[in-house]
Amino acid sequence: MLWAVPATCVVGVLTFICYAFRLGFPTVSLCYLIVVVLQSLTGNFLSSAIVSVVSFLCLDYFFVPPIFSLRISDASDTLALISFLIAGLVITRLTSQARAAADSEKLQREETTRLYKLAHRLLGLEPDTAVGAELLKQFKSEFGLQAVCFFDAATAELCFEGDSQDHLDERTRAAYILRREFQDASLGIAVRVLPGGDGPAGAIGFEGLRDVELTAGPLAALAAVMMERSRAFRGASRAAAATETEVFRGAVLDALAHEFKTPLATILTAASGLLEIGLLLPERVELAQVVESEASRLSQLTSRLLRLARLDREEVKPQMELTDIADVVRSIVAQYSRRWPDRQLRLIGSTRVNVNGDRELLWLGLGQLLDNACKYSRPDSDITVSVECAGESVAIRVWNSGASIPSSEQAQIFDRFYRGVEARMVAGSGLGLYVARKIAVAHGGSLDLDGPEKSGGGTAFRFTIPISQSESGHDTEV
Repeated sequence: MLWAVPATCVVGVLTFICYAFRLGFPTVSLCYLIVVVLQSLTGNFLSSAIVSVVSFLCLDYFFVPPIFSLRISDASDTLALISFLIAGLVITRLTSQARAAADSEKLQREETTRLYKLAHRLLGLEPDTAVGAELLKQFKSEFGLQAVCFFDAATAELCFEGDSQDHLDERTRAAYILRREFQDASLGIAVRVLPGGDGPAGAIGFEGLRDVELTAGPLAALAAVMMERSRAFRGASRAAAATETEVFRGAVLDALAHEFKTPLATILTAASGLLEIGLLLPERVELAQVVESEASRLSQLTSRLLRLARLDREEVKPQMELTDIADVVRSIVAQYSRRWPDRQLRLIGSTRVNVNGDRELLWLGLGQLLDNACKYSRPDSDITVSVECAGESVAIRVWNSGASIPSSEQAQIFDRFYRGVEARMVAGSGLGLYVARKIAVAHGGSLDLDGPEKSGGGTAFRFTIPISQSESGHDTEV
């Protein structure tokens, strides 16, 4: 309404001048039309329409007979007045639309420029910068927002920047919980749900936007990109650190194994020499035998650790030859029965099953399974090893009655250096199952954890490799 006051005054002055000079209807109407057009260029549609109506009334009252009256005596004058009013209103409408389009285009250019500057600033930040206070400050300062709010679904934390007048924090949290976006163009408020891999990654809200429809979506997209960028960087950093740690850990295991070999060989030589001399007292002979036995066992453990560390870093290349896998299993069970006399080891399997394989590598892989079964079971508990032919493959199944592996750890037990909660209570390197699976795969087979429905409680592993020559066998129990 206020925009119409100056133009209305101009119409009044113009009416006085035209009346004083006794100008005719065509000239006066053209002057009024110019005023209406100029008003349309500067004001809104309502103010321009008011000026058009005022001009129409002045034209009728002062310049159309009978003057000083709103009555019209000539029909042609009526048509002229109506034409003037329609022309004024149409010009006003078209001019207002053109101004609105120009303003919208100008706003779009400005907002696009701001988006570009904001994206440039955001990409200039450190890649590990999370969507938090530092990032929200960039949004607020570049777009002159009153408030910005971000809800992170991963941490359930709400980050806020600015001073909201309309509970932006509550709206943002509610948008994520209800999976429903919100916007109010009159208040310049927009809340958008940010997409993630398995569901919404969070929500972000803006208050004080000049054009909600134009900028809310791109701003939310920028926030989502920065969130994914930050998470990808942290994931890559953790992976790089884990790789370096594993390489270092493998090198340390290799170095320690090499360092232990020499003193262990010296201890074995000395113990054997003392026993061969034969001058020791009976009680000292027993001690020397214990030293020799334990040093020998420690030397075997060191050799196995050294081999595991080497196989961890290198590709497993088996020297294939025709091997009786049942014989390999029998020798492993016999050795571990002597080493663990307080475990009840049983072997159930075929008398002979030939495979193409590397006997030493198969011994190492299967021995690791039996070693784990003994270490993670209680004294006097049962441990069963079975050799089962199934079609063109043979499966060696090692079961112990110890605690089952938690479901949360089952997907990781074959990872390098991974050790579960229970496993950390027992000495080990975390390479055994990883290398055992590599050996199985190198022989064209597999190593898997049997499910609870198959193991009947406890823990069972299944080592499967192809059969080279099918032979009928008998189930025997040792």
